[in-house]
Amino acid sequence: MGDYTNMSAYYDVIMTSGYYDYDQIVTQLMQQADFRHVLEIGCGTGLIMEALAKRRPDVEIAGIDLTQAMLNIAQERLKGFPNVSLARENVTQMQLSHPYEVAFSYGGVWYFVFDGDKEPFMVSHIPDELGNLEGLARVAAHITPGGQLLLGIQGPHHDYQKPISNGMIYGQQIDPHPDGFIKHYYLDDGPHRVMAQTVQYRTYNFAQALTMLENVGLRFLNPSRTGHQFLAFVKSNP
Repeated sequence: MGDYTNMSAYYDVIMTSGYYDYDQIVTQLMQQADFRHVLEIGCGTGLIMEALAKRRPDVEIAGIDLTQAMLNIAQERLKGFPNVSLARENVTQMQLSHPYEVAFSYGGVWYFVFDGDKEPFMVSHIPDELGNLEGLARVAAHITPGGQLLLGIQGPHHDYQKPISNGMIYGQQIDPHPDGFIKHYYLDDGPHRVMAQTVQYRTYNFAQALTMLENVGLRFLNPSRTGHQFLAFVKSNP
C-alpha cells in the first residue's frame, strides 16, 4: 500500500475541497449492500467511516490503513463512535479477528477507472504483482461466504492544479510507468511548497482484474454502473 505520511497533515482539507462527495459515497455503499459488519480497506483519516458511523450507529465499522499518521487523525475523528475500530495493517498480511459481510475500498487500495467508452481498468496502491495477489487473497479471507467486496469507481486522472478551501493551491502530476503510473501530489502556499508526495500505482486491465478476483473466490456481480459508485464482487460459498 502507498504511504501518505507527507500528505497526512493536509489530507482532510484537500479531500473535503470537492475531491470526494462523502455523503454520496456512503449512500451508495448502503444501497449496494446490506451489512452489520463492514471493513474499510485503506481508511485514511476516517472521512468515509465518520459519514457512515453517523448514519449507521447500529453497524460494526472497522478500518485499516498502513500510514500511522493518517490513523492518528482518524482515531481522533472517530473517538466518539463506540461502533468503530481502527488498526494499522498492511493488507498483504492482514489478520483481523473475524470476517465481515462487506469489505470496501474507495480509492484506498484498489479502485476502477471508467473513462467514457474506453475499457475500464483497475488501479492498485500496491506496486508489485505478488503484493496484489496476496492482498486480494487476504481480503477475500476476511469476507463471509456470500458477502461482498465493493471497489470504488472513479473517473480518469489528469494533471491539474486548483485552489482549495484554505486558499492553498493543490496540484497533481501523472507520469507513465511500465506497470501503471506515478502520481506526484503537491500543495503550495503562495511561493512555498508545503507538501509533496509521490506514489507509484499499478494498473490492470478489466479482464486481468476480474481474473485476479475470481482466483481468490470473488465473482463480479455485473450490476449496471448507472448511479453506482462501486463495482461489486461476491464471495463464493464453500
